[in-house]
Amino acid sequence: MTVWEGFRPYFAERGLDVDYVLLSSYERLVDSLLAGVVDIAWNTNTAFVSTQARLEQPALLLGMRDVDAAYATVLVARSDDHVESPADLAGHVLAVGSRDSGHACILPIHHLREQGVPMDRVELLRFDTDLGKHGDTGDSERLVVEAVARGDARAGAVGDATWTHLRAEGGHDTAGLEVVWRSPTYNHCCFITALPTLEPGAGRPLAGAAPGHEPRRPRHAPRHGPGGRAAVDALATGPATRR
Repeated sequence: MTVWEGFRPYFAERGLDVDYVLLSSYERLVDSLLAGVVDIAWNTNTAFVSTQARLEQPALLLGMRDVDAAYATVLVARSDDHVESPADLAGHVLAVGSRDSGHACILPIHHLREQGVPMDRVELLRFDTDLGKHGDTGDSERLVVEAVARGDARAGAVGDATWTHLRAEGGHDTAGLEVVWRSPTYNHCCFITALPTLEPGAGRPLAGAAPGHEPRRPRHAPRHGPGGRAAVDALATGPATRR
């Protein structure tokens, strides 16, 4: 609520009458966008791929937060466990966040597999909390860190931003942990997603007024460059995009 109440006067000062609708999940948001209930959506990468999969033409990307443009996932492990690389996870337990989270589950598994980690020999300890929120609440990532700290998992996948925040909090669960792997960067949230039927030029004032945003195509959107198709496919096969 706080962020949206802040956005309304910010955009109003720039001549844009913007209101918001709160929905219970990203699946409802995608449905509402496609049904025309809302004109523009703030989507996760998973929700963007889900939207695109249900359209015949490319969805419009009107803007994105700079902090979402170079997101990454890290694996954390106990410092005294001497995990040298992700390959050391074979035969051990990897803790992951909500199964519909691009950053805490879908993409780290994808990138680990792409880098040759035998995921069929890795046992996944899943924390499926707040499903439908695509990992936005951070609850599942806290549980991942706690599991690694207890020794229930040899390593755990969390968003780089979440890890930085947890370390800044100074919680005892992070004290003996260290980052042992960092994923390739990807785009996290598409701040402004609209249907291709949006009136031409209608979205440009909104994109131009958004603080810290600029029009761009997500790195994991179709046709973005080498390796992108595989990442899109990874997100598209997640439970959040299945109909």
